[in-house]
Amino acid sequence: MGERIGIYPGTFDPVTLGHTDIISRAQKVVDKLVIAVAGNDGKGPLFPMTERVALLEEDIAPLRTNGHATIEIVSFDKLLVNFVTDVGASVIVRGLRAVSDFEYEFQMAAMNARMQPDVETIFLMASDRYQFISSRFVKEIARLDGDISHFVSPAVAAHLKQHFGT
Repeated sequence: MGERIGIYPGTFDPVTLGHTDIISRAQKVVDKLVIAVAGNDGKGPLFPMTERVALLEEDIAPLRTNGHATIEIVSFDKLLVNFVTDVGASVIVRGLRAVSDFEYEFQMAAMNARMQPDVETIFLMASDRYQFISSRFVKEIARLDGDISHFVSPAVAAHLKQHFGT
């Protein structure tokens, strides 16, 4: 059995403490974790790809030395199952915050399984202290000059503050 490679895809616009929690837990079930930052222009990301990758690099730096799976951060702008094949992954990691996430994630996992039967999707429930965090809410709170320190790292909070000029 070779190296078990997992992919954790998302837009990470911006990366939240919920994302880093899932990353740290996913490291325990694979040998290598590829954090795949999706272009996803349809979602209208606030930050360009380079900034999202840079913020992720900064936030996950402590996880690189925790003795668990190695981490690689890459951007992609193609069908996820094709990207999974390109990097030789066998696992897609998805985080679930609430029951409302499940239906969408279940449908996506079923579609991915139909297109790529050798790839498994695993779901990690968000830790209770992060279940309510979403990038969308974080951006809205930051835009309105609210306190986002409980939801993102200091680096991400500063980046959002600078972006919105608050």
